[in-house]
Order: sequence, then structure tokens, then C-alpha cells
Amino acid sequence: MPSIEENNINNTQKHLSLVSDVLENNGEMRSVKRMLNGLKPVDISRLLESSPPPTRKVLWSMVDDDVRGEVLQEISDDLTGQILKTMNTQEVADITEDLDVDDVADILQQLPDRIILEVLEAMTEQNRSRVETVLSYEEDTAGGLMDTDIITVRPRFTLDVVIRYLRRHSEIPNSTDQLFVVNQDDVFLGTLSMSKLLTSDPNISVREIMRTDLEALPIGMEDSQVAKLFEQNDWISAAVVDDEGKIVGRVTIDDVVDVIIEDADHSLMSLAGLDEDEDTFAPLMRTTPRRAIWLGINLLTAILASSVINIFQDTIDKVVALAVLMPIVASMGGVAGSQTLTVVIRGMALGKIGPTNQEWLLKREIWSGLLNGLLWASLLGLITSWWFDDITMAFIIAAATVINLVTAAVGGTLLPAILQKIGADPALSAGVALTTLTDVVGFMSFLGLATLFYL
Repeated sequence: MPSIEENNINNTQKHLSLVSDVLENNGEMRSVKRMLNGLKPVDISRLLESSPPPTRKVLWSMVDDDVRGEVLQEISDDLTGQILKTMNTQEVADITEDLDVDDVADILQQLPDRIILEVLEAMTEQNRSRVETVLSYEEDTAGGLMDTDIITVRPRFTLDVVIRYLRRHSEIPNSTDQLFVVNQDDVFLGTLSMSKLLTSDPNISVREIMRTDLEALPIGMEDSQVAKLFEQNDWISAAVVDDEGKIVGRVTIDDVVDVIIEDADHSLMSLAGLDEDEDTFAPLMRTTPRRAIWLGINLLTAILASSVINIFQDTIDKVVALAVLMPIVASMGGVAGSQTLTVVIRGMALGKIGPTNQEWLLKREIWSGLLNGLLWASLLGLITSWWFDDITMAFIIAAATVINLVTAAVGGTLLPAILQKIGADPALSAGVALTTLTDVVGFMSFLGLATLFYL
């Protein structure tokens, strides 16, 4: 039975096929517009992200103004930036008018500072003030994630008063599972869950049933730490407080899900040296420079590995079989290193690896590398002995394989921590560093042993 995600993908491809047929055959555009605006904003965003640039322009022009803002908050930052460049200041202000403050801030951050100021000036005074508050904090902090649209109550009020107060609102903010209890200076005191509010005696006070054991999020807390707290505590929302303990907003689960997805995208794309917001259908002149940088870095590391081979040129000239077997050693080390690196980077991202347990993990990986090395080195040695009828060559490649797999284990375990300490992103740079390490050590051990035995 197809999963929900598979159904979404299939539906997107069906819609895309229909749009493509109409555009290619100069068909009735009104039917496309009707179909497009009959979709949910998230489905429209999927359709835009799955379309090449020329089709995107046509589709975006057909999206109704009242849903454009919701569509923008569902698509990648890269594509959002491309679309915003085609719009004037007033259009951006209009489509973001009814969005949550944190979503507006996310959209505006894709614009140059000068344009952001112009958009803010075009907003109402109340919206401008709220958006400026969120924009004043770093994007990857609790302050950057928060929405300032919150409901607060005082502890002395009865539940009946609170309920009557809520009924005065035309609607309450999305994901409101609890109200935030504050004193007269807006200092956070605790929370009042909606379930308690609705099921408790209306004559008792907020103070009697409020929770005081839930901590608020400091406004400067990193978004990854916020996500961990939500995961550990099964939160739907959490208060955000400033340095004085005053409540300034709240973070909700939908914002945290976005953080989790972005972190996952970052880890995946960084392995290839790409930005997590990389647009699948980005124009040629945007895609090429981004990839060129890491291709250049890879070229330098490849030259380093080749220079090691060049040192043993005389040995290779005399024993041609070495040229045939060399890639095997490097490849085995590369795969083993990638396995260890993936486990370690994931563990670091989840906060499971630290100074107290890294030594144990290192020992485990070394033993795993050694045992796998002995297993596959034995098999590789037998194949080499049969292939080239040379026992010495079999021993050399077996020994080099063991050395490189142990090196891969050590490098894959320690490199992420080292890179993190010097301020580099392990997900982005550890793969290149580890590949270089296993190539150099693999070639050096294999050719070095060959030189020792054959020359």
C-alpha cells in the first residue's frame, strides 16, 4: 500500500504532467489556473519546486494573491529568494500581511537589507513592530523561530475569567495547547494547559492548577537545542523569554519540524559540498559556481593523493600489478571511513557524543575496523594470490587493507570533533578530509610495503 509521502509525490507528478501538456500545446490556461488554486498551499509549493524555471514563472503568475504567502512559507529559501526578486515591495508586504510573524521574518530574510526596510515601511505599524522584533534575533535561535502572537494570563484570575477572556478573541493562535502565566511585569511564571482550563472547576484560580516545572526557552538558544528539548519533552509549544525572564514570544512544533528538516537536509547535502537550500531546478549559472568550489577543493586533495603515488613511480614501473590493485585499498578505506563518519556525525547532531564517551566509541570503531580489515584482507589476499600467483603481493595488499581500515575508523571518529573545535562544519568538510586521509594512507602503506619487499 503506498505511503502518504508516495501519494503526495505521485499527485505532484500528475499535476506537473497536466500543466506541461497544457503549456506545450498552448491549451486553455484558465483550466490550469483553476486546478492550481484548487490545491492546498503545500501542494502548490511542491508543484513549483518540481518545475523547471520557465514553468515556475507561469505557475506563480497564476497563484491567487491570497494564498501566495502561504505558498512561500512552504518552499525552500533558495526558491523563495528567486520568486521575491520578481515582486515589488508592496506585493511582498501584501502577501505576508496575514502570516505568522516568524514566517514573515523567514520570508523577508531572503531579501537584501535595503528591500527588507522598504517592505517593513509598507506594513502596518503593528505588523512592522512585531516583525522587527523577530528580525532583530539570529535566524537560528529561539528568538528567530518565535512567534510574538501569544496569550498570557495572571495567576490570580479564576478559570472562569480566563475562559471569558478567550471568548473575546475572534480566534486564538494556531497550536495553542497552553496559555502562559506571567506577573504584572510579564515575567514568565508557568503554564496553564488548555485541557486543565476546560476540565477544571471554573471557580478556582490559575495559580492552583498552573505548572511551574516547565522551563522557558532563552531567547538566544540555538535552534538545534530547541528541537532537542521539544523532542525530549514532547512539547507542542514553549515560551521564549529574554535575559530578564520576561516572555517575548513562543516557539511551536511546526517551527521545530522545519528545523529538523533543515538539519537533515544540511547533513545530506553537505556530504556533497552543497547548500541545504539547493534548488533542484536552479538555473545553470547558479548551480555551476556552487559546485565548482568543491570540485576545486577535491582536485587539490586528488593531487595530494597522486603525489604520494608519484613517490613510488619506480616501484610501480617494476611491478605493474600494483597499478591494478591500488584502487582497491583506497576504496575499502573510503567506504569504511564513510560508515564511521556517518555514525559519528549523526551522533553529534543528536547530542549523543561528547568527551565522556568518545574514547569508548573510538575503541569500538578501531576494533570494528581491525576485525573487518582482517576478514576482508584475508579474502582479498586469497584472490590476489590466485590472480597474480604471488604470495608476497597477497600479503602486501592484505596488510595495507587492514592498516587503511583502522585508519578510516580513527579518522572517521576523531575528524568531526577536531573540525568542530576549529569552527568548521563537520558535515560539510569531514568527508573531503577523510577521503584524502584514507587515499594517502592507503597508497602510502600499499606502495611503501611493496617498495620494501620488491626493491
